[in-house]
Amino acid sequence: MKIFVFFSFIMLLAACQNVASPVVNSQSPIDSTLDSIPQPPGVPVVLDTVLYQQKILELVHQNPSERWPVQSVLPSPGALLPFNRIVAYYGNLYSTGMGILGALPPEQMLAELQKEVHKWEKADTLTPVIPALHYIAVTAQASPGAGSKYRLRMPFTQIDKILEMAKKINAIVFLDIQVGHSTLQDEIPQLEKYLSMPNVHLGIDPEFSMKNGRVPSTSIGTFDAADINYATEYLSRLATEYHLPPKILVIHRFTKGC
Repeated sequence: MKIFVFFSFIMLLAACQNVASPVVNSQSPIDSTLDSIPQPPGVPVVLDTVLYQQKILELVHQNPSERWPVQSVLPSPGALLPFNRIVAYYGNLYSTGMGILGALPPEQMLAELQKEVHKWEKADTLTPVIPALHYIAVTAQASPGAGSKYRLRMPFTQIDKILEMAKKINAIVFLDIQVGHSTLQDEIPQLEKYLSMPNVHLGIDPEFSMKNGRVPSTSIGTFDAADINYATEYLSRLATEYHLPPKILVIHRFTKGC
């Protein structure tokens, strides 16, 4: 059976439209050696509500109707989506088989990513393109490991390497979590010092959340509404507490077809 992978992007609101300007709070627990990655270009200082609605309609190729766009709270200024296109390379530095991010030497990988970015810039000159490194910071495992959680947390030294790579090409970073038999409630707080940075966002993998008690990769796992709500509320709190631009949550979606 062929499995297709889709990514769903959710823009998190920093609470409301009139939040504080998107700068990092001086109390933010950010390592001073890693906090100098600037926000990518194309980030609106003031939210352009007309452009926002236009971009939302373009995403689904629809004209306005009673049902679309859904009436919702607008994102705070500094939201990357839907004003930009994000092109990401995915993987883990310990594995050549989990994605191109770990399959190529860093300089070659970054050069290839920049080539992809330029292709998209030429294909759509109206939408700014932002490069991203999507790093699997917690990997599902076939063996129980410590605590019988069937997951392995990457050392912070590896995450630091990703941030340094991202800085070279002004990329944003996604930290990805495959919980195995653990939970988002246990894993997300472990990464708070990184998620408190304005350029770091979150990805979560339902397919490796084994609520059925099975070994990861022997069946497709699941998250429920409580899991998604926890992740969004956690990131929203960080955005408010540290005066950050809205965060992006990536939810991996597995289906049997397009």
